Amino acid sequence: MPAASPAFAAPPTTNAELETITLAGGCFWCVEAAFNVVDGVLEATSGYAQGQVQQPSYEQVCGGRTGHAEAVRIRFDPAKLSLDDILDLFFTIHDPTTPNRQGADVGPQYRSGIYFEQPEHETRVRAYIARLAASGHDAAAPIVTEVEPLRVFWPAEPYHQRYFERHPEQGYCQAVIAPKMHKLQHRFAGKLRA
Repeated sequence: MPAASPAFAAPPTTNAELETITLAGGCFWCVEAAFNVVDGVLEATSGYAQGQVQQPSYEQVCGGRTGHAEAVRIRFDPAKLSLDDILDLFFTIHDPTTPNRQGADVGPQYRSGIYFEQPEHETRVRAYIARLAASGHDAAAPIVTEVEPLRVFWPAEPYHQRYFERHPEQGYCQAVIAPKMHKLQHRFAGKLRA
């Protein structure tokens, strides 16, 4: 039986103007929820980036031994939303200074990472992070976000997709995701879908 291809290896989209970036910032439910409401984001898919195991399960990734990060692959229209806009949102909804941790979520699968597919994104991402660090983003701790080419991305199981949208009453959603969404609505109201 041939090995399944990772999602990002699919044929390129017919719309050459679209761009893609994959972001890891702790639990993928949080990152996906934030980007699903942003105007210009066409698709936000929760999944597992980097790592060595093919088609890993959530349970395998949570074990912390597969090398994957919980991540969200974002397809966006740069005519509506710039890469800097994406990065502004990303660095607002997670802490890039805590290695392998976001709040109570601990392990290498919760690391901060930006995985690019378009080579020109690397220079722009590194310049953005340098500006953020120079601005004194958090003088007490350095930014530890890894920046790498996307090697592999496996979509997460269907029940993880649009989790916050489908389960807003769930405890984790109320305690962790809802406050991030509130912050997003106040800080980026002009970037959200009407």
